[in-house]
Amino acid sequence: MDYLLKKYCPRLEFDSYEDFVDNFDIKIPENFNFAYDVVDEWAAVEPEKVALVWCNDDGEERTFTFSDIARLSDQCANALTALGVTKGSVVLLVLGQRWEYWVIATALFKIGAVLIPGTTQLTKKDLAYRANAADIEMVICQDNDYVIEQVEAACAEAPSITNTIVVAGQRDGWRIFDELLAEAPTTWERPTGSRATTNDDTLMIYFTSGTTGNPKMVRHNHTHPLGHIITARYWQQVRENTLHLSVSDSGWAKFGWGKIYGQWICGAGVFAYDMASFVPTNLLQKIQDYKLTTFCVPPTMYRFMLQEDVARYDLSSVQNFTTAGEPLNAEVTRQWKELTGHTIREGFGQTESVVLIATWPWVTPRAGSMGKPAALYNIRLLAEDGAYAPDGEEGEICVTGLSKQWPPGLFVGYCHDEERTAQVFSDHRYNLGDVAWCDSDGYYTFVGRNDDVIKCSGYRIGPFEVESALIEHPAVVECAVTGAPDSLRGLVVKATVVLASGWTGDETLTRELQSHVKKTTAPYKYPRIVEFVDELPKTISGKIRRNEIRRASEDAS
Repeated sequence: MDYLLKKYCPRLEFDSYEDFVDNFDIKIPENFNFAYDVVDEWAAVEPEKVALVWCNDDGEERTFTFSDIARLSDQCANALTALGVTKGSVVLLVLGQRWEYWVIATALFKIGAVLIPGTTQLTKKDLAYRANAADIEMVICQDNDYVIEQVEAACAEAPSITNTIVVAGQRDGWRIFDELLAEAPTTWERPTGSRATTNDDTLMIYFTSGTTGNPKMVRHNHTHPLGHIITARYWQQVRENTLHLSVSDSGWAKFGWGKIYGQWICGAGVFAYDMASFVPTNLLQKIQDYKLTTFCVPPTMYRFMLQEDVARYDLSSVQNFTTAGEPLNAEVTRQWKELTGHTIREGFGQTESVVLIATWPWVTPRAGSMGKPAALYNIRLLAEDGAYAPDGEEGEICVTGLSKQWPPGLFVGYCHDEERTAQVFSDHRYNLGDVAWCDSDGYYTFVGRNDDVIKCSGYRIGPFEVESALIEHPAVVECAVTGAPDSLRGLVVKATVVLASGWTGDETLTRELQSHVKKTTAPYKYPRIVEFVDELPKTISGKIRRNEIRRASEDAS
């Protein structure tokens, strides 16, 4: 067991969190390539090991072994090179959770091309911006009317795009993926010399969600997948020959966290549910039917699943529940443990990284806390005065000590933006721009993005604490707390609330929610403004767009 992990990690088992931090290490080989050194390696030593179980809402289902992925990616690599894709070519994939993503991504890594994942929600403007910023040469997308329409409109403004390929369908003027694959040779040799990849070559570029300004181009090199050993093995706790589910569109960085890299290095199978839309009961049914072992979804999905009768479903196969993407409210944790017997283990990181802070196997989860820092990542909090914040005081989360070691999985800069890169990498540390505080036991609690912290009447109010208080009220499914302009106080706390079924947003409920917050947290933090909405604005990666709510408040003032 753990054949591949043992190649990269001298030691896998640890007695305590302190032992993990002091002694865990990842050995990075020369010229590591995920496609050859993980996918093809598993295909060679265990050809029938399950790599991917895929299904959708139309009743389709397919299971792929590592030998299947290796063979199909060889064919795909031949097909793409015949169209002019070479080492360094930039290719955009807009494939949702189609099974072809895993094949095409592996093929691109074999060629040494640069992968840019894109969500199916991207607009013409988004696509044209990405194409021109990154010199995208090829777009491969699923047969979806909206996606096709947006890509075709963007191509008129993006001269670098010379090839478009459609998956699972056919369109006029588009090359058909199935035909290209069927016609391609089945043998592919690992390139050598100048055509081979090096560790520092660009593996992929993520465009961030863009909560402020244009999305940044986050560059990861070929060692990035190795960093996700920490994500998969020690936070999600995946094990060889089990099935792991992370819910994520392939256009999100969370897909890399939970649906390919660390899981395959660990020898686990990935379960992919290509859902047309999120229906909580359908997801609960999949856990039961496929006997999933490890499971990760955003906090919002846990909140909506808790609106259903969770007890009707047999979730006993799941050994570890995790979440990331937004802070997890303590009330959600409490309710989930009451129903399943398991505490949800939170993980924190960015598009720019692997998991940085989490509730590891040796760390007892504390409601409302993210947990403790990952091994290999020296996390410190930077106070406003430039010194490191003491326990109990807020500071910006930083990865420090970069002059001594560059942790595997951490991005290597923003493409074509040396100024922004220099801003976040200074004094041998990377400043995430997220605010947290740490208690005397080493547990970190998220406060908010630096831009999200509300400064009201001399107080600094973190939105997450107020949101967590509101979530405890049975009327609230989810909410966003922001600052709103006020002529007297400058800013006041505003809560934008999505209500549970059966509740009515009126003055009576507003006063009840305000009173609830005053009793749950410091009274000065209560929301003086409460707005009820049907849904919250979110980024394409599912994060709440607090800046959009703030702008609406400013425009209305």
